[in-house]
Amino acid sequence: MTENVWSYKPTAGRLTGTDLTGYKVEATDGSIGKVDKHSDEVTDAYLVVDTGVWIFGKEVLLPASTVIRIDTAEEKVYVDRTKEQIKDAPEFHRDKHLGDAGYRAELGTYYGTGAPFGGRPA
Repeated sequence: MTENVWSYKPTAGRLTGTDLTGYKVEATDGSIGKVDKHSDEVTDAYLVVDTGVWIFGKEVLLPASTVIRIDTAEEKVYVDRTKEQIKDAPEFHRDKHLGDAGYRAELGTYYGTGAPFGGRPA
């Protein structure tokens, strides 16, 4: 059975109600930016990461399932993807994609867990 790409793994250490805004985000091979927005909605949890100068000030949307550990003491979120994998993900535009189920399906497929919401990748 495929886990839901939009849910935190039980081992991530996610504490409901903790504001992750401003936490640094660490890929497996280094820092990728800071959390600008996040959602804790059941089956719709994600992080919007401001990458700063790393990829020219763009934002990326990471499904909650990519989070492997949250360190509240250091205010860091660790994800199980490389910087290159994140950089190569489908491009994210906040105004266009936050509520777009087709984009979420495409992103879910990209991150290897199948298309959520029963949709097809766009």
